[in-house]
Amino acid sequence: MTARQDEVGGTRAPAAPEAGSRGRLRGVDLARGIAVLGMFAAHLGDTGELGWDPATWRAVVDGRSSILFATLAGVSVALLSGGRTPASGAELARARTRVLVRAAWVFAVGGVLELLDTFVAIVLGVYAVLFVLALPFLRWSPARLLSAAAVVALVGPPLALAVGRYATERGEEGNAFAFLLFTGYYPAAVWLAFVLAGLAVGRLDLGAARVRAGLLAGGTAAAVLGYAGGLLSTRALAPGQRLAGIEDGFGVPGDWDPAWLAGAQPHSATTFEVVGSGGVAVAVIGLCLVLADLLPRLTWPLASVGALALSVYTAQIVAIAVLDVGYGQSWGQWARFSLTAVLLASVWRWQLGRGPLERLLTWSSRRAAGP
Repeated sequence: MTARQDEVGGTRAPAAPEAGSRGRLRGVDLARGIAVLGMFAAHLGDTGELGWDPATWRAVVDGRSSILFATLAGVSVALLSGGRTPASGAELARARTRVLVRAAWVFAVGGVLELLDTFVAIVLGVYAVLFVLALPFLRWSPARLLSAAAVVALVGPPLALAVGRYATERGEEGNAFAFLLFTGYYPAAVWLAFVLAGLAVGRLDLGAARVRAGLLAGGTAAAVLGYAGGLLSTRALAPGQRLAGIEDGFGVPGDWDPAWLAGAQPHSATTFEVVGSGGVAVAVIGLCLVLADLLPRLTWPLASVGALALSVYTAQIVAIAVLDVGYGQSWGQWARFSLTAVLLASVWRWQLGRGPLERLLTWSSRRAAGP
């Protein structure tokens, strides 16, 4: 369900929490830590359905946590390939090689986790595909990247629906290519929008107060626009129903039902969900950049989870398999997993820096890219 600062695996931590020049990176790690624990809250907690009642607000983790993670993957790729000044020439080639090597490792780790056969829909395979799909966009400006993300948000859902219907008619919906790109739980043809938006964010001066305020305001506006559109489209096309999105159209013969592209429910892969949840992700990143500077010591443990995100994610999937944990058991189960993750990640980062998988990705990708 990944990608780290200058790599897919996290930044090396200082010997102790500190403010200053590293605050920007801590903010990205903090957002990633929230995404990791949010994804496990969606699996281990009884979230229910989000509504106006504050008692239902815990359901905000559904879908939005993994989307935040995908958006942060784009930020990480941007930082890896030059940050505010995109790499060019030999450095661009090295950056692309490093991203490709990381993608290969992430795909391999995801494949191993799939073999554990847990209830968790492993996202790493799709993330690896998204890293590769992002490679042609590394030289693009933030404005062009946001425009591309908007195009994907509009075109991706109907394209995934069309391909999904075609594949299902021929009994090929489980085909690996179709599953990763169109018919799976995280269709890359739609989720590319989040990575492109993250690339745009990573090309900005994330240390500037003006940029952080813009991320918070712009993300909030997008969230309001997306979820309002989802609500209005549901009322117009399927009043009183809880729409599941494009997957409802897979395997249904005949004409398209416009309701398949309406609503903004988690994992519905509609344009409204992409805009709404993508906006939430951008706003959270802006907020975390501020909080990490204002409260460096208080946020450091959670940022440690983000800095070791791939290792923590992998360890928790293994723990779920070994302990035979079931889906949505209780919030107490999630709390135990989360506290353990925060404690172990903090101790590891304090004493050893990068996590084990992060070290592997960093070493191998730098070796492959050359001096």
